[in-house]
Formats: sequence, C-alpha cells, structure tokens
Amino acid sequence: MRVYETLMRSSALPYPPHSVGFDVKKAYSAILLFGMISLLGDIVYEGGRGIMPGYLTALGASALTIGAVMGAGDLLGYGLRLFSGRVVDVKGWHWKFLFSGYGLIAAIPFLAFAGLWQVAAFFIVLERVGKALRAPPRDAVLSFVSKGVGVGKAFGLHEALDQIGAVAGPAFMAAILLSAVGDYRMAFVSLFLPYGLLLLLLHRAYVKVGGVETKAFKRDVKLALPRSFNLYILSVVLNVLGLIPIALILHKADLVLRPIGMLWIVPLLYTIAQLATIPSTLASGFLYDKAGVTFLAIPFALSTIPSALALLSCSFEGLLVACAFFGFVLGMQGSIYRAAVSAFVSEDVRGTAYGVFNAAYGVGLLAGGITFGALMDLRAPFHLVMAYIITLELAAIASLLKSMRACKSSQ
Repeated sequence: MRVYETLMRSSALPYPPHSVGFDVKKAYSAILLFGMISLLGDIVYEGGRGIMPGYLTALGASALTIGAVMGAGDLLGYGLRLFSGRVVDVKGWHWKFLFSGYGLIAAIPFLAFAGLWQVAAFFIVLERVGKALRAPPRDAVLSFVSKGVGVGKAFGLHEALDQIGAVAGPAFMAAILLSAVGDYRMAFVSLFLPYGLLLLLLHRAYVKVGGVETKAFKRDVKLALPRSFNLYILSVVLNVLGLIPIALILHKADLVLRPIGMLWIVPLLYTIAQLATIPSTLASGFLYDKAGVTFLAIPFALSTIPSALALLSCSFEGLLVACAFFGFVLGMQGSIYRAAVSAFVSEDVRGTAYGVFNAAYGVGLLAGGITFGALMDLRAPFHLVMAYIITLELAAIASLLKSMRACKSSQ
C-alpha cells in the first residue's frame, strides 16, 4: 500500500524521469511486460466471469438480474473509456489510471466475501469500471513503446498473451471448482495469487517503462480528432454490427446439444474460440506492419463467415467451425484494430482516440447483439440476414478505404 501511495504522490510528474528512449530489445521487453500484466489480469477477471453467473444464481439472483448486471458492467467497461482516454491526454494521468484500473481487479477475488447478490453485482460492475480506466492509457503506452518494433507486432503480441490468460482463467476456475466440490468462494479466493503477481509486474513496468512518452506529452492538448479517424471508427462499428456475438453462437449450440444431453460441450466451444484468437493476433500483427491499414479489409470480409455458419447450421460441426472463425476474427479485432488507431491520430491525443475507439466498439457490440438476437428470435429468412451482413461489411470496407484517402489528403 505504501508503494502504491508513493507512486500516486509522485505522479505530479506523470512518468519517471528516466527511460526516455528505447532500443529494440527494451521495446520488446516492455511489450512482453505489459503482455504478462494483461495475461494475469485475464486469469483473474475472465476466470471470475466464467463462474459469475453460477455464483449469482447461488446467491439468489434471477436470470434477468444476471443479464442486467453483466450487461451493465460491459456497457460501463467500454463507454467510460472515452472519459478515461480524454483525462489521460489532458492531465497526463497514464500511471494513475493504470494503477487504479488494475487495482480494481481486486473486486473479483473479493467476490468470495459477497453474501448477497446485490453486493456481488457491485463488485462485478466495479471491476468493469476498472477496465475502462486502464485500457486507454495501456494502449497509448503500448503504442509509444512499440516505436522501432512495429505497432502491429506490438499489439498482436500483447493480445496473444492476453488471450492465453483468457483461456487459462476459466480452465483454472474449472480445476478449482472440481477439486473444491463446487465451492465458489474458494475459487474466488484462489484468484488473489495471480492478482498479487499482477501488482508486482505493474510496479516493475512503472519503474522500467515509465517515461517513454514524456517527449510527446503536451499540457495544452487539443481534443479534436481528424475526419479520417472518425471514418475509421465508423468502419469498425459497421464491421462489429455485421458480426454475430459469440454468446449467440453458444446459444445456438445450446439448442443443438441440449436434446442429446451434451451441454458440457458448450463451454468447450468458447475455449476453442479463445484459442483461435492466439495465432490470429500474432499473424495479423506481422501482416499489418507490412500491408498497413488496408489489411483490415480482410477481417471485415471474414466476419461474414461465422455469422453465416451460426445462422445457417443446425449441426455441432457447423457451430464448431463458426466458433473457430469467430475467434480468428476476434483476435484481429483485439490487435490490429487497436493498432490502426495510431495511423490516424497524433501522439498527443492518442489516449482520447483509444477512448473513442473503445466506446464506439462497445456501442457496436451492444447494437449488434440486439440485432442478431432479434433476427434469431424472429427466424428471419436466411437470404435476408445474409443481405444485411454483406451490406454492412461492404459499407465497413468502403468507409475504411475512405478513411485512408482522407488521411493521405490531410498529410
């Protein structure tokens, strides 16, 4: 606690005075360090999210309550990033928000002591607020330390490590629940260990990485974002609107597997989707550094595949392939979509830009989930659904190309 308070008091200078320049070796070291921090963070909160519904049910929450709590948390987790991104750029509070945001991950292991579902709901939403605080400054710092290495490779490597944690977390919780005979409290308490390791690595990152972006920081930052960036954001939102959420693919799998008594396979499909993101993030990161922003047209086009398979297929095999393709696209969204932000905005507004990006992405996810859910409930004709999906993805590609032209004309 004393270390944390000392760091908070020292943040009048937003970064330590050293570590102004990075060579390639130091850049990769910093990228790996942030990747390990995210890996441990994912073990804690993705592991926790894997057992939250069952825990809330055990505390007496209804299905409607569970949906409302998780949805409210996700909405705040994305929407508040616009606020945190702007504050980072104006105040230079990169490390204040990083320590505060990662610190709030403690809400997940503290769920072990929530005796009421209302208290558990508060902790769940609180952790998502922490996600909103830490994501924009983390992405901004990553974009700075990747100079000379390649921003695509940096975000791709970071996202790959992040996804390893996303896979390991639920698996870790499954093992704990198996050994503890369904004791949710024991499972949550066990997450204090990776959380403690996370804080140690975060402190190390502050010491080693801290001042890398000081030369780009400006107190009189202008918050206006270029037209090219706004067009890029539009393309991302259109793309996400045309991609069926993984939750609805798993819902379809539930309908297929329930009659034959094989519901235990449904979470394995989610694991497959998470695993598919790992090679996707790495490969797309390297290809992005070679091809540039135009490479994003590929995941935009690929987004039609999982949507089509999930809506057309009524077989386990078809849904398995849909999950794999979804994970492949998701890996690209988590790496090169973020990396492309740096191509449209200058360094002094990058925190704001990442805040806008994440807020828009969250709105797209919410709207896409509502739209695809309605289409599935209404059993809309497949050809009409495909026309909707293809139209959106073509519009996304068109907006992407237009953003690139606007960016070139402004240079």
